[in-house]
Amino acid sequence: MSAFRPRVMGIVNVTPDSFSDGGRLGSVEAAVAHGLRLVEQGAHLLDVGGESTRPGAEPVSEAEEIARVVPVIAGLRAAWNGAISVDTMKPAVARAAVAAGATMWNDVSALTFSPDASAVADELGCDVVLMHMRGEPRTMQVDPRYDDVVAEVRDGLLARADAAMAAGVARERIWLDPGIGFGKTAAHNLTLTARLDALVATGFPVLYGASRKRTIQSVDATATDPGDRLGGSLALALEAVRNGAEIVRVHDVRETVQALAVQAALRGS
Repeated sequence: MSAFRPRVMGIVNVTPDSFSDGGRLGSVEAAVAHGLRLVEQGAHLLDVGGESTRPGAEPVSEAEEIARVVPVIAGLRAAWNGAISVDTMKPAVARAAVAAGATMWNDVSALTFSPDASAVADELGCDVVLMHMRGEPRTMQVDPRYDDVVAEVRDGLLARADAAMAAGVARERIWLDPGIGFGKTAAHNLTLTARLDALVATGFPVLYGASRKRTIQSVDATATDPGDRLGGSLALALEAVRNGAEIVRVHDVRETVQALAVQAALRGS
């Protein structure tokens, strides 16, 4: 088992249509306060997103996304000195976010949304999360198929990491994310979680996010409300960390921090 201490990334969605908490943070003040509450609960990083990437989501304009995330990032940075990630596919949004205080670019398109994305990642010099997604949010869940989901996700992410490094992004700044729920069935998501060590074995640090996702409903059919998926979210996060994930991205920070602390205590007993 790796000796690293897993870190918890708290989710700060400033979107009206996210699958779990869309519209709940209706002002900059509310979003900043929520982020700081997550820090109090033990979050090591905060991930601020201004465009929903749920299945079927409609895209948001660059200007609108910047208007949503930049004031929140600036407000968090003014009150807290920790790591802040911006969850965006758009290089211009990433550039504005880093200028406002973000230290990580979390890109669900793995720097493929725009031809200049890799060059901008190099320019910004921040950490970059490359996530695997087949298709785009509007279409990604239309009959996703793989011959070997673990090998194909791993190889796809390695290709994107190579492209980023060819553009100048330092290897040590690159994170990989298997993209749970992004162009994958529930069976694919469970397999990727159980075999996450195959992605960890690439040598890149791994970020994992399955908090409140529909895969949990595939196991517990009664969990139709994303807010009723805490138990499943914790199980997935614990398994991901057991298999080598270094960051878990979650809505329920306090509960996840507690679960990881108990898991670590069990390992050390």
